[in-house]
Amino acid sequence: MEMTSTLSLGPLLFNWPADKARDFYFRMAEEAPVDTVYLGEVVCAKRLPFNQHYVPEVLERLQRAGKRVVLSTLALVMDKRDMDSVRAVVEMAGDIGVEANDLSAIALLEGRRFAVGPYVNVYNESTLRYFEEKGARHICLPVELSAESLRVLAAARKESTLEMQVFGRLPLAIASRCYHARAQGKHKDGCQYVCEEDADGLTVRTLDREQFLAVNGLQTLSYTYSHMLGELEALCAMGIHHFRLSPHDTDMVEVSRIYRALLDKKIDSGEAIRKMAVLLPDATFSNGFYYGNEGIRNIA
Repeated sequence: MEMTSTLSLGPLLFNWPADKARDFYFRMAEEAPVDTVYLGEVVCAKRLPFNQHYVPEVLERLQRAGKRVVLSTLALVMDKRDMDSVRAVVEMAGDIGVEANDLSAIALLEGRRFAVGPYVNVYNESTLRYFEEKGARHICLPVELSAESLRVLAAARKESTLEMQVFGRLPLAIASRCYHARAQGKHKDGCQYVCEEDADGLTVRTLDREQFLAVNGLQTLSYTYSHMLGELEALCAMGIHHFRLSPHDTDMVEVSRIYRALLDKKIDSGEAIRKMAVLLPDATFSNGFYYGNEGIRNIA
């Protein structure tokens, strides 16, 4: 693995209390060996009023610590309010990078350099080149791509660098309806922000009581955690050197240190996997998508 590989902290997907989220970013700024931090609300525009006030302070702390900051936009734009929030992010960004998670944001960013998030379907070479022509210089690929597809896209890129999520529950879908509210007997408009009660999402079980998915407001996530520690070397070999950690309610500083140590060849993948299992003893891990299998599977 090459020393040029970078770690990023993806946008916080969950509805944590504002003080908790602020303190989390402060600690990541000072202690975590991540190079880039994505900051912004991706899942639900209704959460924006509760986290906007701490963003300037967090942004300043991250930049002072030498982190590159990228502002992330909503993954689903449903009405004028949502569109206004996306437009506000683009307008306020200035010299700060923007990650577009919806085609409406890409339309606003045309003519500027920007990043594309994993919610935009970049599945083939033609789509990759299309967004490069629009100004995309960094693309975080969808989580369900196999190694074969990743290899093809890595070979096809011209203007952009590619990133892959390698830790955390995988974002699978997002919808206009809020299942999190419905599960608590509430409507979306009167949700009372019940998603705040589940720091890593609400577990969904099958009729056989098998833990299957997790719900986070409008978003559906995998129940399992991807960690991709055994696949980092192969990803680097195919030309993908940027790796995203998705924030969860655990010691994310230690998570980032495990990945950094592996990328720097201070530990091997076996030791990294053992350390992760100790850090998250109750988590179920998976890497099936990478091997062209069901995403829920964990293939040694």
